[in-house]
Amino acid sequence: MSPSTITRVALSSYVPAGNAKLSDFAVEQVPAPTKDQLKEGQVIVKPLYFSVDPYQRGRLSGATDSYVASYVKGQPITNFLVGAIAESSSKDFKQGDLVLASNGSWETEYITDASAISKAPVQQRVDPKDYVGVLSMPSFTAYVGAAVLAKPKAGETILVSSASGAVGQMVVQLAKARGLRVVGVAGSDEKVEYVKSLGADAAFNYKTCGDFTKAIRGAAPEGIDIYFDNVGGEFLDAALANINTHARIIICGAISQYNASSPDELYGVKNLTKVLVKKATIQGFIITDYYSTPHFGEFTKEVSSLYHEGKIKYRLSETQGLENGPQAILDLFAGKNFGKSIIKA
Repeated sequence: MSPSTITRVALSSYVPAGNAKLSDFAVEQVPAPTKDQLKEGQVIVKPLYFSVDPYQRGRLSGATDSYVASYVKGQPITNFLVGAIAESSSKDFKQGDLVLASNGSWETEYITDASAISKAPVQQRVDPKDYVGVLSMPSFTAYVGAAVLAKPKAGETILVSSASGAVGQMVVQLAKARGLRVVGVAGSDEKVEYVKSLGADAAFNYKTCGDFTKAIRGAAPEGIDIYFDNVGGEFLDAALANINTHARIIICGAISQYNASSPDELYGVKNLTKVLVKKATIQGFIITDYYSTPHFGEFTKEVSSLYHEGKIKYRLSETQGLENGPQAILDLFAGKNFGKSIIKA
């Protein structure tokens, strides 16, 4: 029997700058959707797992000039999720189908057009949570950045910031599979040990290492050929000070800068002349641009194979219950997660 009410997480206040707070979200009990509310071509999705990702910080801001739409105050948070069809009026889906949504609603059940979801690829030995974990958007982000845009060559050295996170842990392993020397950076000794267990040749704790530039030089005395940047700010500056000729700097994120309260709090990078002198390249990218390319199929094939063979590890930081979703978001922004952050509905 369907529940009479469901839980949803909505945005109650925009957060244009600074740290988000629990009071910026509303955890609400609302009437459950029913089959008789469905229009032709609609379904009721019952989410199983929700993804929590750094890019969501920008969606809390209310900004209108971002690459992704801001959340709407008073409306549910949305993001990648995996769920099951509870009811359907679509010829393409039946009750029980496992489905994926790239912009699914943070509700324990919700109505959506069938065009907004897709069937999860049928694969053996895949747990539903893998679709917001090892086979999720952050893993594909790691693949595009490290395996495609960085143009890695065996024997080169790659530096990976936030190396125990959702993207970073996959970058480390994909780089090792391609014969690179990997230096990982993380925010605790426990996370550093995890990065080493993934195969990193060297790793250090940025919170205790002292001078960033010297710490990088100590871990990579022959310099950096590729820097996979997840954090921006002062650490990006230190990485630039250590690049080799023709280095590639891949800008994936800048989480150290997302909670700045004003432009004055943003870190001004000082070592850009290194890009000129070393004839280096800097490239940012947005992963949604690549889902329609052959790279997505290549990623799914390679990572699924490596994962099933036990050659890739992927750690999850799992929160129980959608009602705890706001805290999961805040923990991610504060760096309290260890691995890919997800919520079990």
